[in-house]
Amino acid sequence: MAEEKKTLEDLAAVSTTEAVAQEAAAPAEPKIDAQGRSYGTGRRKNAIARVWIKPGSGKITVNGRDIADYFVRPVLRMILNQVFEVTEREGQFDVVATVTGGGLSGQAGAVRHGLSRALNNYEPALRPALKKAGFLTRDSRVVERKKYGKAKARRSFQFSKR
Repeated sequence: MAEEKKTLEDLAAVSTTEAVAQEAAAPAEPKIDAQGRSYGTGRRKNAIARVWIKPGSGKITVNGRDIADYFVRPVLRMILNQVFEVTEREGQFDVVATVTGGGLSGQAGAVRHGLSRALNNYEPALRPALKKAGFLTRDSRVVERKKYGKAKARRSFQFSKR
C-alpha cells in the first residue's frame, strides 16, 4: 500500500476535473418508491401539501375528495393544471395530495409546488421546463404579524384631534 505523494496543485486539478466529469456524465436518477409513486412536499403561505404521483388516468384527489369538489373555483384548479400544461403531461398521472393549514389559495399553491417537485423526482428531464416556469421555487411571502398599538400589521387606529 504505497501511496504516491502529490502536490496540492495536482490534487486540486484532479478533483475539479473529476467532479465536472461526474456531473456531466451522471444524469439525475428518478426517485420512485416500491408502489411506483414519486413524492413531493409543497409549501405556500401557511399551507403544507404532501403530494404523490403515479402513472394513471389523470385523476387528482385532494384530502380524499375530487379536485372539483375540493377546489370549487376554476382559478384554483387552473393553478394545479399549469404544471401538467407546461410539461405536456395532461392526463398521464394520478395525483393524491393531503393539504393542511392556510386557506384555499395557499393550499392550491402548495399542491402545485408539491406536484412540480414530485414530477421532477419522477422524471428529472422535466426540471428545466419546471424551473423556467418558476414552479420549483417556494414562494416565501407570508402574512406580516400584527404589532401592538396598531389595528393590523401596519394600519393605525383612526386619529382624532378631540
